[in-house]
Parts: sequence; structure tokens; C-alpha cells
Amino acid sequence: MLAYTEKIRETASRLLKENKVDVFIGYKKGTVPMMNEPVLISDPEKADILYWDSNCGLNLCNYLTKRTDRIGILANGCNSRNIVTHIIENQIKRDQLYIVGIPCTGMIDRRAVMRAVNNKEILDVKEDGDQFTVKGKDFEETFDTKNFLQSNCASCSHRNPVEYDEMIAEPVEEQTGVEPYKDVEEIEQMSSEEKHDFFVRMISKCIRCYACRNVCPLCYCPTCFVDESKPQWVGKSTDTIDTMTFHFLRAYHCAGRCTDCGACERACPMDIPVRQFTKKLNKDVQELFSWEAGLSLDQRPPLDVYRPDDYNDFIR
Repeated sequence: MLAYTEKIRETASRLLKENKVDVFIGYKKGTVPMMNEPVLISDPEKADILYWDSNCGLNLCNYLTKRTDRIGILANGCNSRNIVTHIIENQIKRDQLYIVGIPCTGMIDRRAVMRAVNNKEILDVKEDGDQFTVKGKDFEETFDTKNFLQSNCASCSHRNPVEYDEMIAEPVEEQTGVEPYKDVEEIEQMSSEEKHDFFVRMISKCIRCYACRNVCPLCYCPTCFVDESKPQWVGKSTDTIDTMTFHFLRAYHCAGRCTDCGACERACPMDIPVRQFTKKLNKDVQELFSWEAGLSLDQRPPLDVYRPDDYNDFIR
């Protein structure tokens, strides 16, 4: 995917020079290896800072909400589906956007790489085809990218953008035969007590930093429920009940909207698999309503509409 960088720079520079957009949103190389950063540029001469490789895991749609200018934005499968959701939810207008589509073969799980090198400090990373090499002060190791993909990328079935104005490259082959909900099904087989214990253990390390909320492109409420004081919906402590309430309520707010971009897990400083909450809801919405978020501008999410002929078999 590194080969796309020059094409991205050329495209962004052209769009800005031709006055088709006021700002272009993409990625730049991070100051820390394997942690590239979102960047907004309005000067075509600065297009050279744009960058793309398998470490561009943060969702760019956080920078779209309620903007009024004309925006060029880089969009892989995840980003494009969230763009569609933002348009449907009236956070941005389609005619404001010039979407530059980019095929994606998955993002590298930085923490998995860190574990593979025994948590030694990585000073440099270079990609070469289907492999990447990490270097440190006293080591250099090469890995196969496919073995170190983020879990959401390993099971992704929408690697190509669903909405775009032009493509950087030809679409890549979509993955088939993946089982995105295998882990959810295992949890579903647990008893109520086992499920409770599972989630208590899972969130036991949570420090309530809200990184998962802050990085989520769906969390654009002016005031989050956890920040309300009149009334106060949930306590501010790291008490298990308060922490569990935060994670479950945030997940329910994402029901029928989450594209499983993985930004929440990537941002979590405690390495908590917070996608376990939203994946269950994604599975339910797909089974009950045959719905996946962000695939079409012509259809509203199932939890956003009411029809007299809606079936209510799931109500107990």
C-alpha cells in the first residue's frame, strides 16, 4: 500500500490548486513508528507531508462533523462507510465532499508487533510488499503482514470504498469466507453469570480516559452522557458498575451505525478489546434487519425508521 503515497500527494495537490476543495484530509507519518496521524492541509505545496501505509488506522471522519467548507478526504472501506453514515445523519453534505477512494488490505496491529519483539523499542518500520521490517537499537526483524493485521481487518469484507469521486488505484479483491462473529458466538453460549464475569474481567483495566469515545467517528454528540451533570447519568469513578455502564451505553448508541473500523481498540491505552461490545450489536442488526452500516446513501439505518409492518418478534 506504500505505493499509493505519491498518487495521494498528486491528487491532493491537484484538488487544492484547481480550487475544487478548501482542505484535504489525509494522513501523515507519525512521530512514533507505526502510529501515523490524521492531517488537514489547505496549501497544495504541503501535499508532500501526506502519507499512506498499513499504519493509518485512525478514522478520518472525526474531522467532518458540522464543517461548512469544501473537503477532500481520503477514504478506504472503513472511512467511506462512515462518510455515508455522516451524510445520512446530516453531519455533512455530500456536495461538500470530494472523496478520494483508496483500496485497503488491512492495518497492522502495533501491539501484536510489540509483543513479537518482546516490547523492545521500535525505531523504524518499512514495508515491502506483503512483509514489513521493524528495527530497533539492537534488533531487526521481518514479518508477514497478514499475520499481524488488526482483528477487524483480518475479517473485513469491505476493503474497497463504497462511495467515492475518484479512486487512487484499482479495487482489491474482497475477502470471502471470513467469520467476523466467531468470538461473539462463543460469548453467546455462556451463561448469564459467565457473561457478566467475562465483561467484568475485560473492562477491569479501564481507566475511563474516554479514548475509545474520542476517536470514534460516531461519537459527535455536543455533550456526551458521561459528561452530563444535571442529571448525572453515570458516575465518574472507575467503579465496575460505572465503567460497565459507560461501555454498554456507548455501544448501544452505536447500534446499527458502527462500521467496525477498529479505531476504538487502536486508541485504547490499556489494550482492552472494546469491539466486543459493538460487534455483538452489529451481529444482531445484521441478523434481524439484514443491515450493515454505511453501505448506501439511499437507505436509512433500521433503528432510525419506523414502519407499521415492522415485526416485533424480538420484543420479550
